[in-house]
Amino acid sequence: MYNQTSRDAAPLSGGERAEGTLIRAESGGGSAGGREANRGESRMSDPFSVPSEQVLQRVIFPRDEDPLDVRALYIDEIDEESATSDNFNVLSRTSGGIPPRRKVSFASYFNAFPASYWKRWTRLDEVILRLSVKGTGRLDVYRSKPNGDSVHLQGTHIASPDKWCSLEFCLSLKPFEDGGWIWFDAVSNDTTLLIDQAAWTTDIDLPRQTVVVGATTTRPVDCVAMLLTLAEDPQVMDIVDRVVIPDQGAQRLRNTKGFAEAASKLGDKLRIIEQGNLGGSGGFARVMYEGVYESTAEQILILDDDIALEPDSVLRVNAFARAASHPVIVGAHMLNLQARSRLHTMGEVVDLKVAMWRAAPSAVTDHDFAEKPLRKTKDLHKRIDADYNGWWMCLFPREIIEKIGLPLPLFIKHEDSEYSLRAAAHDFPTVSLPGAAIWHMPWTDKNDATDWTIYFHVRNRMILAALHSPEQVKSAIIQQMLKLTLRHLLSMEYSTVALQLKAVDDFMAGPDRLFDSLRTKLPEVQELRKNYSDAQIVPSSREFPPPSASSVMAEGLLKPPTSPAVIAVRAVKALLHNLKEPAQEALERPQLNVPAANALWFLLGNLDSATVSTADGSGVTFRHRDPEEFRRLGLRALNTYRKLSQEWPRLRRSYLAAQPTLVSPESWKKLYQSTGTM
Repeated sequence: MYNQTSRDAAPLSGGERAEGTLIRAESGGGSAGGREANRGESRMSDPFSVPSEQVLQRVIFPRDEDPLDVRALYIDEIDEESATSDNFNVLSRTSGGIPPRRKVSFASYFNAFPASYWKRWTRLDEVILRLSVKGTGRLDVYRSKPNGDSVHLQGTHIASPDKWCSLEFCLSLKPFEDGGWIWFDAVSNDTTLLIDQAAWTTDIDLPRQTVVVGATTTRPVDCVAMLLTLAEDPQVMDIVDRVVIPDQGAQRLRNTKGFAEAASKLGDKLRIIEQGNLGGSGGFARVMYEGVYESTAEQILILDDDIALEPDSVLRVNAFARAASHPVIVGAHMLNLQARSRLHTMGEVVDLKVAMWRAAPSAVTDHDFAEKPLRKTKDLHKRIDADYNGWWMCLFPREIIEKIGLPLPLFIKHEDSEYSLRAAAHDFPTVSLPGAAIWHMPWTDKNDATDWTIYFHVRNRMILAALHSPEQVKSAIIQQMLKLTLRHLLSMEYSTVALQLKAVDDFMAGPDRLFDSLRTKLPEVQELRKNYSDAQIVPSSREFPPPSASSVMAEGLLKPPTSPAVIAVRAVKALLHNLKEPAQEALERPQLNVPAANALWFLLGNLDSATVSTADGSGVTFRHRDPEEFRRLGLRALNTYRKLSQEWPRLRRSYLAAQPTLVSPESWKKLYQSTGTM
């Protein structure tokens, strides 16, 4: 039996520690007193009577429908001595058991506490780990340094085989300025050690704040699945003021299987707004507008519709924003929907010298926790400072939207990065919070560098540059775009170049038609692509005759040039080849079948035709050389970029002058009224 001790008492083992003191509540005390929890049962009461507003991060376990590979995100169950991976039995979302003589670490992505982020951005100076246990064994709390080294903080033996025992560990956030996590490990003795209702908490009274959750959708099946997941957790729904879904798809959400169930569970909190396809920015702006001007909620959370949601992430970003010392945008990480244990991105920045996003300094990308857990990955322990967070999941305090306005009317691409840059200019930073995440298809499996979305990439990138980058950015953008134009032409991607040039032309037309373009630009882009065979996707290369050339030919051309001299020689050779008339046979029979990973200019630039797989492997395009189109697009590109260079200062001034109108709620309201949805 344990006796209750004060915060100043020494822990059971390890002596006095400057970084925190163990608090031990009496065995069976509180609301857990005397309760039995047999295997497979969950005690849902809070043994500590901690208000939900003081819970920062629950310790959670996989949902019943989650695939097996997600376990590595919740539990590090590898026993180094026995090399087994069945050391933990999940009993519910918040409870589980360690079989006799097994060891488990909770130094996992979802269950370790990202202390450095809470130290840097919130008003907390300590965190309290609270949990209930029953059985025999030992529990130890650790922290990490920014370099990944582990430090033991506190520990206690557990000898409560028949009754629940409530434990508390008070832990200072002082040493976490540059990085580090906190977690606990547990080992069982001769009986199963049960763990329930573990949570990282605070004794500070944090304000209760409700959330408007919204997702714009053109994928109703995915959206229904997301809504059902959102509705399943009562604690999540307790803070949700309403759920706003701008339905922009050809197939309406209300006609989709499962929608009735989702609507029943969400009740009067659900609002579906059927509107035309105004893109991500048109949908997300509607969620923000509804959240700020049609509700009293303090926070607005936007989600992509095609995600797999970890519901607890909603609670975590809500808690972080409530605890923040100053208003911050709180974003979630992206996990790989196709390989669930992989972290795809943990933080991104915008390089204003070229007006492009990239991974933040020291950020880890495409990390597989099943292969290398958190405690063994030193690079994951540094604090990462991001410029923005993708809108697959991102939370905005009401006051930020009231201060800086709504998104730019960009349809898709760059609206998220531009918004955070605008917020940062008003001293509202963006935090990408570890442990808050969704699963989403990674952008590496998309064709958005060559498909129809390239139009919005190019046009919106230049708008972002005009608004936020220094004047001289035009030189870097023009040089890069000319280089990309040549690569695409050598790769027989004529539709891509045509869309790039249309994007530049529309940017140079000025900001006045941006709102109108939300409704008109996608059909225009799709119509333009119809004229190019490289934009037409067929199911497989089997639709064409077998290739005329040997794969050995491709093998010899695939080695990428590295030195400037070799690059220049191969580029000139490919250029001359593309000015010649192609072999007549190549117009009907591809010379090669080229996988997406090998579709590079130094291979394709030497061919007359090829089938090229899409990035997701779902089809192929048939590309064949057209010297006349090559010349026409090349000359047009030179003239277009020359004009862009001359006009850049004027264009920059016009976009800066138009920005307040473009982001105003009045402008967006006028648009929605014109569509008959307001």
